[in-house]
Amino acid sequence: MATTAATSGKPASKTYPFWFGGECASLAACCTHPLDLVKVRLQTMKGHTRMGTAQAIVTILRVEGPLALFNGLSASLLRQATYSTVRFGVYDVVKEHIPREANGTIPVYKMMGAAVVAGCVGGVFGNPADVINVRMQNDGQLPPEKQRNYRHALDGLRRVTMEEGAGALMRGVGPNIQRAAIMTCSQLTSYDFFKAKLLAMPYFGESVWTHFAASLLSGLVATTVCSPVDVVKTRVMNAPPGSEFKGTLRTMGHMLRHEGISSLFKGWVAAFTRLGPHTIITFIILEQIRSLYDRRRESTPLAMVAATSANTTS
Repeated sequence: MATTAATSGKPASKTYPFWFGGECASLAACCTHPLDLVKVRLQTMKGHTRMGTAQAIVTILRVEGPLALFNGLSASLLRQATYSTVRFGVYDVVKEHIPREANGTIPVYKMMGAAVVAGCVGGVFGNPADVINVRMQNDGQLPPEKQRNYRHALDGLRRVTMEEGAGALMRGVGPNIQRAAIMTCSQLTSYDFFKAKLLAMPYFGESVWTHFAASLLSGLVATTVCSPVDVVKTRVMNAPPGSEFKGTLRTMGHMLRHEGISSLFKGWVAAFTRLGPHTIITFIILEQIRSLYDRRRESTPLAMVAATSANTTS
């Protein structure tokens, strides 16, 4: 299955394989997983416990060892293979059917609508892997008797289904859908927006530096907008059966009453330290893969014949 380009500046008629976005996000996850793990650890700290990103990393290295920073990597890759593949792909498919302005562009509010739809669908598909991902990453800071000790993502899926029922794999799907919709809207739409603005400037062209700048700004926006929902989602998914953390509003209310508004931004630095590079790596790789795909497509005999025919006609 193919999709249209997800970035401004590319012709609407160009299509790309549906899985491009998920592949790039998976590669980025391999690089940024330790930072994602630290973010989850900070978000699941209860009460007024305060710990910085650097302190959390040092603590994990000292208490659990270097390999602990990669706990849950298999679940993280499974999450990207489901969640990111679907949200990138659906975003492009929806954009393909949006009427364009006279100048060929799509209004920002329409791109935001496409991103919300894509995020909701991606959130549903990625929820089971997200549950396992959060649990595996947080396991190391639990008391030994409460650790789940999933061997890998598939083992986690099997054990949750057998021990808690298949419905447990959809724990936190509400806040996850909300977070996925907000993330996709703030990340993909802002990348399109910033890239278009940069390309409109005389000193920016279609280059890696443009993609870097647009994705850096996109990561900053996405981290800030998503932080409250992300923290609530993590709390709900990591909660044991019978916990007070049930549902988005109830969990958020509990946190505000007992921990204050700052609790909704726990792990922000870790989140940006992870999401910033993750967004940059994802979009730079995605743009390069699409560029290579375009060159290969244009060099095929069929494309060359079509180009020759067009030149002859003109």
